[in-house]
This record gives sequence, C-alpha cells and structure tokens, in this order.
Amino acid sequence: MGTVKRMVKKGSLIGELGFIKGGGNINWFPGHMAAATRAIRDRLKQTDLVIEVRDARKWVRYFDSHKQDCLTINAHSKSSVKKLLDLVEYKLKEAISREPTLLVMVVGVPNVGKSALINSIHQIASSRFPVQGKNKRATVGPLPGVTQDIAGFKIAHQPSIYVMDTPGVLVPSISDIETGLKLAAAGSVKDSVVGEERIAQYLLAVLNTRGTPLHWRRFMDKETEGLHLDSDDKPDYNLKNLFPNRRRPPTNKSDVHYIEDVVTQVQRALCGTLTEFNGNLEDEGDLGNLIDQQFEALQKALKIPHKASEARTMVSKKFLTLFRIGKLGPFILDDVPDAK
Repeated sequence: MGTVKRMVKKGSLIGELGFIKGGGNINWFPGHMAAATRAIRDRLKQTDLVIEVRDARKWVRYFDSHKQDCLTINAHSKSSVKKLLDLVEYKLKEAISREPTLLVMVVGVPNVGKSALINSIHQIASSRFPVQGKNKRATVGPLPGVTQDIAGFKIAHQPSIYVMDTPGVLVPSISDIETGLKLAAAGSVKDSVVGEERIAQYLLAVLNTRGTPLHWRRFMDKETEGLHLDSDDKPDYNLKNLFPNRRRPPTNKSDVHYIEDVVTQVQRALCGTLTEFNGNLEDEGDLGNLIDQQFEALQKALKIPHKASEARTMVSKKFLTLFRIGKLGPFILDDVPDAK
C-alpha cells in the first residue's frame, strides 16, 4: 500500500497521464453556457441574496471555520428546505426595511442538484401562493445544461421575496485538465464533450491510486449471501439501460436484486485485478495496463458481449452510472483543506 499512499500525494498529476490526457482539446465552456453566464451577471445587479448549491457535505467544517454561511439540506425534504427559506428571510432582514421586493438567486454548476432544490422550493411556494402552482417546474435529469433560462416565483409576501432559478454554469476557464475531469466524473459536463472512456479511465486511476477497491473486500462476503440468484431467475441484461424496468417498481426477486448483483460483480472485478496487480502504481505504463485489465474484467462483470464494437464505451457508461448514483460508495474527488 506504500505506492498507493505516495501516489495519492501526486493526485494532481493523474489527469496528465498520457492514456487519459490523449484525445485533443476540450471545450469546457460551450456557447450556451457563456450566454447563461451573461444573463446571470445582468440579473445580479437586482439580486439581494445569492444561494450557491454545492454537493459539498465534507466541506461544512471548512466553510464554518471561515465564517461562511453553510447549511446542509436534503433537497427532497420539505422540512429541510423550509430551514433554508427561514435562513433566507433572516439574511434579508436589513434589506426588508429598505425594499418592498427582494430577489434571491440560486446558482450552481450543472447537475449539482439545483433543480431538485428549486422544485422543492416551488412546492412550498405554491402552497403559500396557489396561483403559482401552474408555473413550469425545473426539469430534473441526468444531463447537465437542462435548465435553459432564468425563471422566478414568489416565496413570501410583505415584503415580496422572489426566488430565481438559473442554468448551471462553469467558470469560463478551467486551469488544468484534472479539474475538468472531476467535473465530468460528477456529471457537470456532458459525457460527449470529454468521452465516456476517458472519464472512466480517470476515475479508475483515482480509485486504484487510493486503493479503494481493496477496501471493498470486507463488504463483499457479507453481500454475497442471498444475493446471487439461480440462473433461471436472473434477468436479461439490456445493453441500452443499466436498470431493467427502471420506470416501474420492481415486481419480482430478480428486479430487486439486479443492481446489488451488478455492484457486487463490479467491485469483485476491480478488487481482484488490483489485488493481483504486481506492478508500480507510480508508473504510468503499469497503471495504464492495470486499467486495461479492469476494462476487460468489467466487461465480463457487466455481461457485455465480448465482440461488441463499442464494448469499452458501454463499460464506461455503466460504470459511470454506478459511480454517479452512489452505488460504489460516497466519494470526494478534491482534497478538503484543514479547517482553521
């Protein structure tokens, strides 16, 4: 594990590895995002309070130590979202005495959960002011850049407080490729911009250099009991979707265990290949060879036909889906600074 620990200290170099970096320049800031940024900048002149949405649960102590307001919420819990609205009204107390109408802007990078939060705020606002109930809700989906315009709705009266949703935007210039790859792994950049295989290679490099697959070993034996099904009970693997029947509730044992079975097989594949690895994780060639072996192991684990022309792309898509929905565990790709 010594090489793993040393490699973690060099984490900022992972994005520069040749087998990840290759593929040409990446446009991290497409035209529609530039237009959205200009629209947000124009609205800031009339905005009284800005709420920035981050998936930053492990950063709370850091923000608190710097005297920055940081509230942890569950966007799907009305009581949690109401705490946020209470904080908004508290922060606007001084402005309330000066202005009859106040504007609150919600901002965040794409796919951070901003639309889910806006929808919960909208539900609360609609119960307070039913006339707004017919307003279009924010579209929630796995692809970044879904929210295209700036819309607002009323959450309080006397004074009137309006919340404005905004499209997800990134900074105009990303200083290094690894920062961009982290955003891509989290789904803040469209996969097609970077390439699914390139993102999966980066993610595998991170997991391997941290030794993460080795930590899965102690969980796998516990999950095995009662998990694997008889061959007659196993569902067919649909290459177009990771989840069978994902739009309706599971109807039998096969559907209930499908995802858990896939996760276990994926964890076994990565743990097994890293355990048998006798190279040097600090060597780019050795690490690249390990990742190639892991792609082959994942292809078998995910039941993707060996001769499929786009097998690595299929592997990458399914692997990234498991990572993004949290089935491989909670991760933070950045190093959190020590709280002062």
